[in-house]
Amino acid sequence: MEPLSAADEVVDICRDLLRIDTSNTGDPRTTVGERVAAEYVAGKLTESGIDVELHESAPKRANLVARIPGADRSRGALLVHGHLDVVPADASEWSVPPFSGEEKDGYLWGRGAIDMKDFDAMMLAVVRDWQRTGYVPPRDIVLAYTADEEAGMEFGSQFLVREHAGLFEGCTEAIGEVGGFSYTINDDLRLYLVETAEKGIDWLRLHAKGRPGHGSFVHDDNAVTALAEAVAAVGRHKFPMVITPAVRSFLEQVSEALGIELDPAEPELAIAKLGPIANLIGATVRNTANPTRLEAGYKDNVIPGKASATIDCRTLPGQAEIFLEQLRGVIGPDIEIEHISQQDALETGFDGALVEAMGAALRAEDPGARTVPYMLSGGTDAKAFSTLGIRCFGFAPLKLPADLNFSALFHGVDERVPVEGLQFGVRVLDRLLRAS
Repeated sequence: MEPLSAADEVVDICRDLLRIDTSNTGDPRTTVGERVAAEYVAGKLTESGIDVELHESAPKRANLVARIPGADRSRGALLVHGHLDVVPADASEWSVPPFSGEEKDGYLWGRGAIDMKDFDAMMLAVVRDWQRTGYVPPRDIVLAYTADEEAGMEFGSQFLVREHAGLFEGCTEAIGEVGGFSYTINDDLRLYLVETAEKGIDWLRLHAKGRPGHGSFVHDDNAVTALAEAVAAVGRHKFPMVITPAVRSFLEQVSEALGIELDPAEPELAIAKLGPIANLIGATVRNTANPTRLEAGYKDNVIPGKASATIDCRTLPGQAEIFLEQLRGVIGPDIEIEHISQQDALETGFDGALVEAMGAALRAEDPGARTVPYMLSGGTDAKAFSTLGIRCFGFAPLKLPADLNFSALFHGVDERVPVEGLQFGVRVLDRLLRAS
């Protein structure tokens, strides 16, 4: 019996990972499964003769790092990273059990199918195939499987960078999630979006204070009222448009490919015509602030002295300080701002040998492929790894059906990955790593 190829094995590995519930609630007391998933990966790697290191940042919050020596140890190493945790899923909202790894209609279904156990499986399938065949990559490849990416990275990549930076010694470049996926223009042309930038994260808590008292009295100093007014103002506010180099390059190239007019002063007119990726791209032309949580009071007939709200803010490269000034103007001077978590935006150029290798690997599997840079509106583990001086890209290749609303699957209901796309991705990743 012939051994499985990487393209065959990746489906089984992805299914196995989907069946491990690694839900990250944001509360260490209720987050589950990261250690179990890390041990599964460790078993697959050690079975192939690859040494691994497991590091717990807290009980059951495990991270795994492995280094595969390359032919030229003097070259900068390439970091290939993926997170093992997923956001929670409400089974009552899904058409299949979210942790079943069910295969139907040409897809693998489950929480984490595209965020990002598909790429976790690709990484594992490629290096296991190398070990079976005795292949040695041209330079060191460092694999990192992290915890806690979905809740700020404190127990994952930030922990590794802070406590175990030596594991990444010599790494000069990295590839990770949310890039390399296709956007179909026509039967002969697909744009593959490579993440070269991502917005900064600033999770804020707004606090309003007032005079506490009985709910039956007339109060003109009500903390809940003051907070509600500030939150409503933030939620309705549109911050000024700022077009960064990565976004400008993407809009110019996609507009040309689609044959639509791009008005630099009104780019949202062109973005509205992008179909399934309009939401993804539309969030990258301005800073954003979205209210996500409210907290106030302890009894129905007591006016509290304090009310609080959480605001999820995402800032463009170079805009963090400007954004805070703008936000202060929206909420007014009397609302206190507390920083919960703050991580810088990233941006790098769309150039170099690794970028060229990405394009070549895609074209070898899809002659209609063309790579374009873009900015991710969210954040990834690249934020932590970039602090080590590593140049980070989002490249987890997938060839997608033209009618699939890919961006809606992230943290969405009925998350799934096309089986053929998964197999395509592992072939592209193999080509890229061999040519990098």
